[in-house]
Amino acid sequence: MPDSTTPELLRFGTVGSPSTTPQPGTPAAVAYSRLLGLDHLEIAWVQSVRVSDDTCAAIKAAAQEHQITLSIHAPYYINLNSQTPELMHKSDERLLAAARKGFLAGARDIVFHPGSYHDQPPEQVYERVAQKLRELRAILDTEGVDVILRPETMGKPAMFGSLDEVLQLSRDIPGVLPCIDFAHLHARTGQLNSYDEFMSILDTVEAALGERGLRQFHAHLSGIAYGPRGERHHLPLNEADLRYRELLQALIDRGAQGTIGVEAPEPFHVADALTLQATYRRLLQGSAAEDENSVRNSEKA
Repeated sequence: MPDSTTPELLRFGTVGSPSTTPQPGTPAAVAYSRLLGLDHLEIAWVQSVRVSDDTCAAIKAAAQEHQITLSIHAPYYINLNSQTPELMHKSDERLLAAARKGFLAGARDIVFHPGSYHDQPPEQVYERVAQKLRELRAILDTEGVDVILRPETMGKPAMFGSLDEVLQLSRDIPGVLPCIDFAHLHARTGQLNSYDEFMSILDTVEAALGERGLRQFHAHLSGIAYGPRGERHHLPLNEADLRYRELLQALIDRGAQGTIGVEAPEPFHVADALTLQATYRRLLQGSAAEDENSVRNSEKA
């Protein structure tokens, strides 16, 4: 564990309840996340949002008791560029439900897949997604639902959700910040998988959003299989080519603060979350030791 001279700025946890949670229910998953030594849990309401207010209150109480931060992964079926009024209404209701119930459960960050191009020009799709997001944000603000909506960077070029697009949404719309999925960015481009490239991503985030871009940071991390059309499926870290040590070092060097949700497939997501957390802590201690040696050398000089 890092000592007081190496404060941890990033909190790690699984996306979805840890597969080895001994009892059903999200409150039990929160308690078990703490038992594992993790600091965060992203609740995966990826099929639908079917949770009572009482259950939300129990989740919030468990998170406060065990000092676990929470985020929500909203349903996969959200598409802010839906092509019919009926589908758009359903999409709106899914994101609103995730935000409303997530807020009651004590979560601040609501992650969602923003949509598809449907063979339309990206600029046109951006305007439609932005307008829809403004409408939904206004509804939540009127209701006092104090959450951050986080469009996620997507792993396929056919999907709306490039780094530039989610950053532009975050610039244009108050109450919106990105979810940076590094595996998706790697799969989408076939690149972005080295220390220098990770630093470039983080510099781009800060240039677009200022200090808050790296001080209110939320990301997804996992291995990923990909091809010419981008993402195929998630992989355990030890089966993938993602250079996660270099990524973690870049996050340390840029002082990123926030949360990392680990999306490895079950049953590997617990092991990968613990691996990433342990690697982060080891690298953090190494960086602190280097800083201390530099100070000592400068004092001697």
